[in-house]
Amino acid sequence: MSSVDLSAEVGRGLERSCEPARERILAAPPSQGIERIEARFFGDAYARHRHDTYAIGLTLQGVQRFWYRGAERVSLPGQVIVLHPDEIHDGGAGDESGLKYRMLYVEPALLLSALGDGAAPPFVAEPVIDDEPLRVMLAQAFASLAAPLAELERDDLLVRLAYALVRRAGSPSRRLARAAARSAEIARDYLEANAARAVGSSELERATGLDRYALARHFRALYATSPHRYLVMRRLERARALIAAGEPLAAVAAATGFADQAHFSRHFKKAFGMPPGRWAALTERRQ
Repeated sequence: MSSVDLSAEVGRGLERSCEPARERILAAPPSQGIERIEARFFGDAYARHRHDTYAIGLTLQGVQRFWYRGAERVSLPGQVIVLHPDEIHDGGAGDESGLKYRMLYVEPALLLSALGDGAAPPFVAEPVIDDEPLRVMLAQAFASLAAPLAELERDDLLVRLAYALVRRAGSPSRRLARAAARSAEIARDYLEANAARAVGSSELERATGLDRYALARHFRALYATSPHRYLVMRRLERARALIAAGEPLAAVAAATGFADQAHFSRHFKKAFGMPPGRWAALTERRQ
């Protein structure tokens, strides 16, 4: 895969600056377990929220401001951002010129698979970093948002990204015992298969053979979130797909197992930082 010159990408963005700017989220075609977006915002973009994926991206234009792990952070063009699963954060433009950035959202399970048996999620303490190899890797991943990642390209990206995060973490993550990891995997598969309905703790106990508290500990150690949050996020992922297909919000709420539209909207904003109606209005999805 050839290197991508991010400065050229930024330059092309500056050449287009004479065009009327508007807020938007451009979503690439889906690649299993990886979401890629390009976004432009003026002012506040996202309220405080959390999701169960890593968010790893590049600031392209402007000042990217966000609150994360108890402090205000700033990222400038060319810097890399690494946000961990289930960490509350917000985001927006740091000045009146606005903000443009690209972001990868990656399921922790994919990075763990790339690292091998029993690995735990790598933790990078600093959310804004200057890392040229990682910057180039991300620029390559964002080279064409109009096309999905080829399967081999996706697999290579995951391996390189996983080891780049381990390198930035600076110390090895504690590995989970194989039996504990397997129980968490069984629970995850069960939640995936039953995401359209409520799942009780007793069901997961029967499926895994563990008591609910041990399972909750193992699940969080492996996937950096709780079984409940994982289940809700799978519903919300389906909801976003239905919204992108043009389904009315009330119908989406009913189809994804939420009690009503208000219940759905509350969960959506907690996960994505904006109500579903605003997300639908901003998003352009490549097919």
